Amino acid sequence: MNRFSRMSLAATVAYIGMSSVSFAQTSATATTDLNVRAGPGPEHAVVTVIPGSEQATLNGCLEGSKWCQVDYGGTTGWAYSDYLAIQGGEQRVVVTERQSEVPVVTYEGGGGGAAAGAVSGAVTGALIGGPVGAAIGGAAGASMGAAIDPPTEVRTYVTENRVEPVYLEGEVVVGAGLPDTVELRTVPDYDYDYVYVNGQPVLVDPGTREIVYVVR
Repeated sequence: MNRFSRMSLAATVAYIGMSSVSFAQTSATATTDLNVRAGPGPEHAVVTVIPGSEQATLNGCLEGSKWCQVDYGGTTGWAYSDYLAIQGGEQRVVVTERQSEVPVVTYEGGGGGAAAGAVSGAVTGALIGGPVGAAIGGAAGASMGAAIDPPTEVRTYVTENRVEPVYLEGEVVVGAGLPDTVELRTVPDYDYDYVYVNGQPVLVDPGTREIVYVVR
């Protein structure tokens, strides 16, 4: 191999290496306030929250799953790809739509329980929708954060009057809908009902069954 060929090969290897490092450290933007969980699934405990429009480091996603490993604020955990956006050419795209281009990672948390950051409860359905496309076209503002600002006494009521949680595939975000099988509980003298979904209390519009506030 001549000197020119060796130099070309070295440059190619260096370029591939740089590309891999860059891709492995892709920044992803949360399109709404987004939970980061201890493991890839709604049954795992929340370890931190990425505020809407904030960026986290996307390490990769489980093969055949919407759960992706992220780093945010020094914490590593798992977030739902429907609510993460990455740069795709000249516009941002939801990770779910480009998941084939994201590195594959594995989860080695073991068999559940406290060691894996999991809680008891079987996943019995799926959340409906949510602000999946909020990152596209700069229209995220209307979908981010809380749709209402409940008074302190309402937040206190739902945290002090716990009910058995339901576990649904997806993530608890404002704008996501609940299936008809989920029983809503009333809050005295208040327009919105509540329920515990994936371990978290949420306020729900009883007419649309959409989550309007996540109590944290």
